[in-house]
Amino acid sequence: MPGTNPRILLVNDDGIEAAGLALLEQQARRFTDDVWVVSPEREFSGGGHSISLTTPVRSRRLGPQRYAVTGTPTDCVVLAVWKLLADRRPDMVISGINHGENLADDMTYSGTIGAAMEAAILGIPTIAMSQLRELGQPPDFTASRDHGPAVLRSLLDAAIAPGIIVNVNFPQFPAADPQFIVTVQGRRPPGTFTPVAGRDGRNIPLDWIKITYDAGDPPAGTDLQAAAAGHVSVTALSVDLTSEAANEHLRGVFAERPASVRTEESA
Repeated sequence: MPGTNPRILLVNDDGIEAAGLALLEQQARRFTDDVWVVSPEREFSGGGHSISLTTPVRSRRLGPQRYAVTGTPTDCVVLAVWKLLADRRPDMVISGINHGENLADDMTYSGTIGAAMEAAILGIPTIAMSQLRELGQPPDFTASRDHGPAVLRSLLDAAIAPGIIVNVNFPQFPAADPQFIVTVQGRRPPGTFTPVAGRDGRNIPLDWIKITYDAGDPPAGTDLQAAAAGHVSVTALSVDLTSEAANEHLRGVFAERPASVRTEESA
């Protein structure tokens, strides 16, 4: 990254008081003193790339270059880039360090990735960082603490293209000699999220959404396999969701049915 004192914006989805965000701020300050923290006031895990369109968003200044926001992680990026840092947009956005993994299908639900996605859409180099943990337990940030600075140094020096998110996951149980493994996004078996029936205090039926992480038997080269083996998974994600292989199939489908021909379905 050009310049000796880059401007870095930190966001997360675990809230302004999260331990992972505090650790990330410590690490970012090793490389620059121009660090800004703009984070939700409360936890927004599972918020994805949601943005507040029907309710106002308020920011509260907690100190120099530090703000708590009533909205989502995506709101934090929007507010930071277009208002709080309007004089000079950040050179990089780092989202995390998340309390829990962001692997495989997690990308579509994660507020951590959602914030990173918004920054990438705005053309800002972006990193998302997550620490694996046992569900329901506080994360052990040992791997993030030990290897985070090396990851940041490498990625700050790299030329990350606009529209790209570098998704980093630190293992819960590091290998004896953990490596930085560049991976592809894996797929979990269906059923990560399932409803569990219950009743509220008035005996009215309700459902909780239960989380069950199952990596299955992940193929080599996937983020799931690298994390399970105790390595640091590094995956480049793209804002462009196009499936070119499927598009090629569709070109064949619609080449046989020109738009100018009236079909039975439209009759």
